[in-house]
Amino acid sequence: MRYFIELSYDGTAYHGWQVQPNGSSVQETLQKALSMLLRTEIAVTGAGRTDAGVHAAMMVAHYDFDGPLPVPPARDGKVVQSDTDYLVYRLNGVLPYDIAIHGIYPVADEMHARFSAISRTYYYYVHTRKSPFLRDRSWRLVSEPDFEAMNRAAVLLMEYEDFTSFSKVNTDTKTNICHVTSARWVQLSEDEWRFEITADRFLRNMVRAIVGTLMEVGRGTLSVEGFRQVIEDKNRSAAGDSVPARGLFLQEVKYKDPRGRPTPNPSR
Repeated sequence: MRYFIELSYDGTAYHGWQVQPNGSSVQETLQKALSMLLRTEIAVTGAGRTDAGVHAAMMVAHYDFDGPLPVPPARDGKVVQSDTDYLVYRLNGVLPYDIAIHGIYPVADEMHARFSAISRTYYYYVHTRKSPFLRDRSWRLVSEPDFEAMNRAAVLLMEYEDFTSFSKVNTDTKTNICHVTSARWVQLSEDEWRFEITADRFLRNMVRAIVGTLMEVGRGTLSVEGFRQVIEDKNRSAAGDSVPARGLFLQEVKYKDPRGRPTPNPSR
């Protein structure tokens, strides 16, 4: 049986989502906890691969398991039937403070956390006043850029499909085609802003490279039309530097059915 997991994590202490040979990852930490509780080797597949230091307000992953779920303690002499809610409780008890499980539920075997997703949304946070509480969640800007100009440039992202200029080079990605459906800067307070972008898929380092290039527009070193030319050049060296990972959050992953649940199968 296949299960979906909804979780969130603070990526500060991890070398990204994916298992790494010489560093801790969210995927490895989750797999170890699940394997211990389910008493068998569990492999987890995520909806995406966040880089080192990147956070997730919502990550979706799946795993396959056909055995019995952990059984909760008896109450008043009565055995309570086990369910995934109890597994969520147990997982949150053994996982470190910076990973939280929000839900686990069965899905159809053909559902896939990565390939069944129809859109993903990322947020990138910036602030312009020094704050001890934002240093691991947002990128501090020394001076405030022109956010109106950055928004004019961000609109152009929805006119294109090839985002080679914002992709990390030498990756195993077969195509750099993505469909961006929304991209904008939103003011949260006098000193805080965030960039919101939604697409069907993202390339490695894409959001951080886009934000870095938009910052050049905001600082006046690149025009809005110059931003268009960066996209059309299809060359990573034409774009700006990638911004720090700490401000980036995977905010939402959507599926055809809410929470990734497939249409109920009467045969099951």
